[in-house]
Amino acid sequence: MEKENNLFTDKELRKALETNSEEAKLTINDEDKFERLVQRLENKLKLIPRIGEYISDIACMVSLVRSYIKKEYTDIPIGTIISIVSTLIYIVSPIDLIPDVAPGVGYIDDIALYVWVLKSIHSDVEEYKKWRIDNGKQIIQVI
Repeated sequence: MEKENNLFTDKELRKALETNSEEAKLTINDEDKFERLVQRLENKLKLIPRIGEYISDIACMVSLVRSYIKKEYTDIPIGTIISIVSTLIYIVSPIDLIPDVAPGVGYIDDIALYVWVLKSIHSDVEEYKKWRIDNGKQIIQVI
């Protein structure tokens, strides 16, 4: 058995993924459940030393765009929404400044763009977080 990244076999990883597949199906069909997942992810990412606070904002930004698309939260510049979605597309795209397959450095450009955009829209993200709490959209306790 070949180990993926020298840690786990494909079989082990597949089993880990399948463990949550039924819960994933239920979550996809329940907006509140999905939002709780996003917020739990946001809180967990904050715990990563030194960069967690920045990374946790990815989950919040996904929630912000979702709220904008659903027309729940529209008091935000369209440029901010475009910046967020453009950044997310860049991050998932395999074609960028440094190819993601480059060992050890492939994600540096993704992180650099994300941090740069986050700095430029930080106040908008913070306003959204406040709106989410003020309007009962904060489904879980903030730690």
